[in-house]
Amino acid sequence: MKKVLVLGAALMAVVFSAKAEVEFAYDAGAELVSAYIWRGQYNGGLSFQPDVELGFNALDEAVQFRAGVWANLGASDWKFKKNGLAIPDVYDPNTRFMPEVDFMAHVTAYGASLGYNAYYYCNDGSDHTSELWIGYNFSHFFGDKAGAYINWYTTVGGGGDLKLETDPAKLLAGQLERQAFSTYIELGYDYTWEDLGLTLGGQLGISPWESPIYGNEKFAVTNLSLKINKEWEFEHLTLDLFAQGSLNPDGMVTDKNDPLYNVYIDAAGDDKLYNQKLNGTIGVGIWF
Repeated sequence: MKKVLVLGAALMAVVFSAKAEVEFAYDAGAELVSAYIWRGQYNGGLSFQPDVELGFNALDEAVQFRAGVWANLGASDWKFKKNGLAIPDVYDPNTRFMPEVDFMAHVTAYGASLGYNAYYYCNDGSDHTSELWIGYNFSHFFGDKAGAYINWYTTVGGGGDLKLETDPAKLLAGQLERQAFSTYIELGYDYTWEDLGLTLGGQLGISPWESPIYGNEKFAVTNLSLKINKEWEFEHLTLDLFAQGSLNPDGMVTDKNDPLYNVYIDAAGDDKLYNQKLNGTIGVGIWF
């Protein structure tokens, strides 16, 4: 995150030196969703998700910087459900209080973005990962009504060393989150009908190599999603309703009965955690 913040500061210095107009910017709001869906995966049930980001815009918003905090508090985080897994309960994510707090920062210039995300799960303090991402949004050229984009996310830290752990003794000792430079590539397209306040978007998610996070052993398409969003703009806030459906063609989990490899999805909840094929959510958000 320090590198992204340094890059943002350097970019700000360049903007100031060019005597460009710089304005403070922020995004703040919260969503209430029927299910917490992350990159096509079911990560929990009914959830409250606040989000605050601060930063600046410059050069007519062609250059932007944001840093902020996002959180998820789900009803299923309180269940402490035990499923009788072979791993001791202290290491079973289905028996823990698991709210999530994420820290993020990114800089965007003329459609190109560089960012950092840090994911923290509030249990014993050991569950965390961090990732770097780069992306490009073609709406910079085609306008906000229609825009394709591509983002590349790669895990760079957290959860032990960066290789897939296969030693059962180490797994039983709680070393469950060997991330193996897990990578997720997202291709998306959004189209907005401004008169209707309606946006329709589609996403294609790819995990290009073995990843315990996305549940694949080789190149796989792990997410096909469609989302529809309706917005109402008021003087000081925006209200939106949305619905999203996600299909995982790879099936996510190949062996439901293997506890050593089916506890990587860090969310308390129910058996849907082991059936990552078809997921969906509806929600409402308010933004200031």
